[in-house]
Amino acid sequence: MPPSPWLAHCYTALGAPLALWALLAAIDRDFRTSFLLLAVTVLIDATDGWLARWLRVKERLPYFDGARLDDIIDYLTYVVVPVVIAIRVPLLPEAWAMPVGTVVLLSSAYGFSRTDAKVETTDFFFTGFPSYWNIVVLYLFLLGLPAAVNAAVLVTLAALVFAPMRYIYPSRTRALRRTTLALSALWGAAMFWMLWRLPEVNRGLVWISLAAPAYYVAISLWLAGREPR
Repeated sequence: MPPSPWLAHCYTALGAPLALWALLAAIDRDFRTSFLLLAVTVLIDATDGWLARWLRVKERLPYFDGARLDDIIDYLTYVVVPVVIAIRVPLLPEAWAMPVGTVVLLSSAYGFSRTDAKVETTDFFFTGFPSYWNIVVLYLFLLGLPAAVNAAVLVTLAALVFAPMRYIYPSRTRALRRTTLALSALWGAAMFWMLWRLPEVNRGLVWISLAAPAYYVAISLWLAGREPR
């Protein structure tokens, strides 16, 4: 008999104290620690679904909504903490920091609340920009772009939360899954290395690593275009 299904939910819930720790680090401007902790939460988020399916949590704990728990943790780690980092660095013009942060928070709250946010069709998709603010803010931090450009990027992506575009679910979309997972693993290793080396930044490696997000967008557009709506 497999272990208790509560193991999967406890594993997911680890994201909450990690988010708190990352938030406190961001407030103290210890951005290296904050980003490293967010990287750990991404690893948890990428693997807790497999654990939950192996432990058959829906069947064995039908009264506990693991998806809701996951959304709560994700909103903290993918949205709230990155917004605080963007404000504390600061990555945004001082006069725009709170308005832009508010736009990101509210648009993501809408995205997380949509019942069709995760589409389970032939392939798994997210509807609208899937609030990967931790990745976006990390790249803005590493690239050192002008604050006005950073603000424009965040507002544009916040608007895309409402656009009826579909983005792949990296760990569950079946088409080109091995390629996606292999590239994701290489990208994750490169990003972790760059985080570990902070505050030193290898700009060349940062630009090369952008190939992975470019692949993600390209394959999302390709697969969504052939998926019946």
